Amino acid sequence: MLFNSPLFVVFFGCVFCLYWWLRRRQPQNTLLLLASYVFYGTWSLKFLTLLWLSTAVDYTCGRLLGATEDQRRRRLIVALSVAVNLTFLGTFKYAGFFVQEAASLLRWLGFDAHVRTLQIVLPIGISFYTFQSLSYVVDVYRRKLQPVRNLHDYALFVAFFPQLVAGPIERATHMLPQFLKARVWNTAAFESGLQLMAWGLFKKVVIADNLAPYVNAVYGDTHLFSGKALATATVFFAFQIYADFSGYSDIARGVARTLGFDLIVNFNLPYFSRNPVEFWRRWHISLSQWFQDYLYFPLAMRYMRKGGWGNKYKAHIVSMGLIGLWHGANWTFLVFGLYWGVAIAGYLYITERRARSRPAEPEAGAAHHLQWAYDALSVAAMFLVACVGWLVFRAQSMAEVAYVLGHLFSTTGLPDVVRAEVPDSAVLWAMVIGLWLAEWTYRNLPVVVSILTGGEKRRLLWRHALFVAIVFSYIVAQQGRALPFIYFQF
Repeated sequence: MLFNSPLFVVFFGCVFCLYWWLRRRQPQNTLLLLASYVFYGTWSLKFLTLLWLSTAVDYTCGRLLGATEDQRRRRLIVALSVAVNLTFLGTFKYAGFFVQEAASLLRWLGFDAHVRTLQIVLPIGISFYTFQSLSYVVDVYRRKLQPVRNLHDYALFVAFFPQLVAGPIERATHMLPQFLKARVWNTAAFESGLQLMAWGLFKKVVIADNLAPYVNAVYGDTHLFSGKALATATVFFAFQIYADFSGYSDIARGVARTLGFDLIVNFNLPYFSRNPVEFWRRWHISLSQWFQDYLYFPLAMRYMRKGGWGNKYKAHIVSMGLIGLWHGANWTFLVFGLYWGVAIAGYLYITERRARSRPAEPEAGAAHHLQWAYDALSVAAMFLVACVGWLVFRAQSMAEVAYVLGHLFSTTGLPDVVRAEVPDSAVLWAMVIGLWLAEWTYRNLPVVVSILTGGEKRRLLWRHALFVAIVFSYIVAQQGRALPFIYFQF
């Protein structure tokens, strides 16, 4: 069931009305749990069993952790949870890939390796709800929260339908208290939730879905196109994946807000970042923070105890490599993560070297005068770094990555895509620029409206007019389509 489909509108309308009619917390939670299973079941009924099993294992582990103070037993319980969750994830997401790669290696070494693997269908959202459920057990182990006693409440935390299949990856410390307290109607939250939903749909349907045909056409056969088309498609993909994924996150946050819940912000204008560290603090924030808290910090402490030059940078490279591999079973994803790990480690190394050798600071006035130019160049350079990363992410193989990088300045081949179903690149460039103007305006709407108008009534009129314009553009652009979100495949 896609957020951008008429079926979801009917589904959510029914859930919303029943939810607020019930009024009391426990019946509301029961309704949300049933609705979440219906939502997930529309994708695949058989994978509901996997979701239930993951929920039952981690709920049980949480209760066992709360019942013992023996540190050895507590470590074994956490190890059990990690083993079960990673077994689920490894079996469905990586088993076939690694078996095939092992067979290819054996054939390359001269052995006769004919390996048959099952065509395993990837359960939608497994990477998201597995990490969310696993974080609960680790937080209980670390005594950051008490185990949940009610299985229904914990199951709702794992399966909450707005963010079940593509995040944000929520923490139990943030979400469980919201499920355990009564919710009261809030008109302001309802209106802002609708605005978030409309804005997310706009980014998905109007921007991402119109950039997709151009990107798919060029990356469908990169050998046909000139360097100009390859570069254009790469830049368009950077905006497509941002509009698609952040659009989903905005819709999820909007849906949750209308029901009285607060989901974390998952994107914060990442293409205005000035360095790789800042980029990953702004892009897919919930995933970055998950790896930071549950992998990077433990690794960093371990490497720092060993000492030696370069050890403190290994945690960045290993963590980012695993973030890349989290996206899927392909060498391009692993290289994508390692690329960012090296970029972050390199940036930190250069920054530390400069800090040690930096001369006396210039006068404040001179520094302020040049800061805007430095920031602008940093943002532009960082966007180019991000585009190279997206090239690796989007390509089907490392051979294709090498081909595109080697032909970015080529003049042979088609300079553009000429197909009836593919919008003109000039129109798409206008849409990309318009996205950022609209994004800035949306984020700064109170300031913009205060400048353009005076008085609360006019401010309210502008806000409603913008909402109507977004909804209208969505209806015009959709034209009966309901394309899936990119991150559903992860």
